[in-house]
Amino acid sequence: MDIARLKQEYERWKARAEEHARDRDTEFKTISGRPIQPLYTPVDVQSVEYSRDLGFPGEFPFTRGVHYNMYRGRLWTMRQFSGYGTPKETNQRYHYLLDHGQTGLSVAFDFPTLMGYDSDSPRSFGEVGKCGVAVDSLRDMELLFDRIPLDKISTSMTINGPAAVLFAFYVAAAEKQGVDPRDLRGTLQNDILKEYVAQHAWCFPPEPALRLIVDLMEYCSEHVPQWNPISISGYHIREAGSTAGQELAFTLADGFEYVRRGIERGMNVDDFAPRLSFFWDCHQEFFEEIAKMRAARRIWAREMRDTFGAKDPRSWLVRFHTQTAGCSLTAQQPENNIVRTAFEALAAVLGGTQSLHTNAMDETLGLPTEKAAKTALRTQQIIAHELGVTHTVDPLGGSYYLEALTNDLEREAMETFKKIEAQGGVVPCIESGWFQGEIARASRKFQDDVDSGKRIIVGVNQFVEEGETLEIPVLYIDESASKTQENALKRLRSERRGAEAETALADLKRAAQTTENLVPHLIRCAHAYCTEGEIIGTLRGVFGEYHEPAYSF
Repeated sequence: MDIARLKQEYERWKARAEEHARDRDTEFKTISGRPIQPLYTPVDVQSVEYSRDLGFPGEFPFTRGVHYNMYRGRLWTMRQFSGYGTPKETNQRYHYLLDHGQTGLSVAFDFPTLMGYDSDSPRSFGEVGKCGVAVDSLRDMELLFDRIPLDKISTSMTINGPAAVLFAFYVAAAEKQGVDPRDLRGTLQNDILKEYVAQHAWCFPPEPALRLIVDLMEYCSEHVPQWNPISISGYHIREAGSTAGQELAFTLADGFEYVRRGIERGMNVDDFAPRLSFFWDCHQEFFEEIAKMRAARRIWAREMRDTFGAKDPRSWLVRFHTQTAGCSLTAQQPENNIVRTAFEALAAVLGGTQSLHTNAMDETLGLPTEKAAKTALRTQQIIAHELGVTHTVDPLGGSYYLEALTNDLEREAMETFKKIEAQGGVVPCIESGWFQGEIARASRKFQDDVDSGKRIIVGVNQFVEEGETLEIPVLYIDESASKTQENALKRLRSERRGAEAETALADLKRAAQTTENLVPHLIRCAHAYCTEGEIIGTLRGVFGEYHEPAYSF
C-alpha cells in the first residue's frame, strides 16, 4: 500500500468533506475526552504489524481473544450479581435466576460484611441486608447455597477487605456438602489495591492486606487449583469517575503489583498467574470500551512474558468478567437504562468477555426487582442467540478506527506506568493520594461537560419530560433482615463450641504475628463457627487500621 499517496488522497477527501458537509454543533470526543477524527484509514494504523500486534485468537498477544474459537465453542458465563436481605432470601433469588437460565452465581454482600463487621455490631446499624446479603458466619454461607451443589456451579464473590474470611466460609461450606475444595470453581474479587484507590472498603493497612492476598494466591495454587483467588478490578475505578485509559492503566498496574508480590514470596510466576483474572466496567463509549479490552490483553501478555518471565501461555491471558456501567444509569426515565445496558453488554461481548453481568434498569433506585433482574438476564440471552455476533471471532478486528483506539489506549497506559514507577510504585501512589486525585479530576471534567450540555444524557439534560413520574416498582429492604441476623448470631454463639472458637481465634492471632500462611487458620475459624467480625477483629488487633491521607485535586 502506498501510504504517501493515501495521505494525499485523504487530504483531498478531507477538503471536499469540509466543503460539502456541516458537522453538528458538538465536540467529537469519547467520554474519556479522546478526540475522534472524522474518518480513519490505513494511515492511522500503519504502525500495526499483524503478527506482533494482533495475531490470531488464542495465540500471543491475544488481542483478538483468549480462546481460539471464542463464542463459537462456548458462550460467556451469564453471571448476574445478586444478593439482598438474609441468606435465605438471597438463596431464593439464586434459585430463581438459575431456573431462568443463569449459568453462574455472583454474590453481592451488604456493607457491614464488606467492611468486616457482624450484623449486630453498632457499626452495622441501618445497613444490614440493604445493598447485598448479610453473611456473618459459616452458618449463613450454608444457608446462602442451600440446595446448590458447589461442585456443579461457579461462584463469584465481590468482596475485598475481608475476602479471605468469606473464602474460608465458602470452602468450609463446600466441605460440609462433601465437596473437595479442588473441585471448586469461581472467583474472589479480593483486589484491595483498588479499594484504596476507588471504592474505600478496607479492613487493614496496605501491607498486611497485601500479605493476605498473597497468602490466598499461595494457598489456592496448591489446594483450590480451579479457583481464581483475585479478580483485578477496573470496575470500581471507572465507577469512581476515571476515564477508560485510567481504568486500563491503573488496573493493570495493580495486577503487576500482585505479580511482583507473589514472586517476592518465592512463588514461581507460572504457579499462580494462570489463576489471576480481571473485572472491567463497560461504559457507553462503545468502540473505546472494546478497544480497552483488546489493549488490556495485548499489554498483559507482553509484560507477563517479557518483564516477569512467565513461560506458561496461560499466565499471559487476561481472562475477565465484565459488568455494564452502573454509573451510566439514570433515575430519570429509568426504562432508558434497558437500552443503555444492552449496548454496553454488546460492547463487552465484542470485546471478548468471559462472563458478564447486565445491570437492571431500576438499580439507581434500589436493589433489582425480580422482573428487572430477569429482563437484564434476557438482554444477554438475546445478544447470545439472536444477533449473530457470536458466529465469528473478533468481528470488529481490523477496523481502522478500532485498531487506532487500541493503539492510543496502549500508549496512554504505558505512559501512566512510567508515572507510577517514578513515584515509587502503586502503594506510594495510594499513600500520597495520586490515584485518587487523578480520578477526581476526570470525574469533575465529566460532570462539568454534563452540566454545560457538552455531553448529552438522554432524559437528564436533554429530552426531559416535564412532570414525569416514576411508575416502576422498587424493591425495599426493611429492618427485618437486621433483626433476623441479630437473632441468628445470638443462637450461633450459644450453640457453637465456645472453647473451640476461642482456640481457633487465639491460634489465628498467634499466626498473624508471624509470616505463616493464614488461610488454613481462617478455614479452621470458619469450621469453629467464628463470626466474620470476630475474625477480622482479631486480625485488626495485630495489623491495625488504615486512615486515608488527605489529598487535593
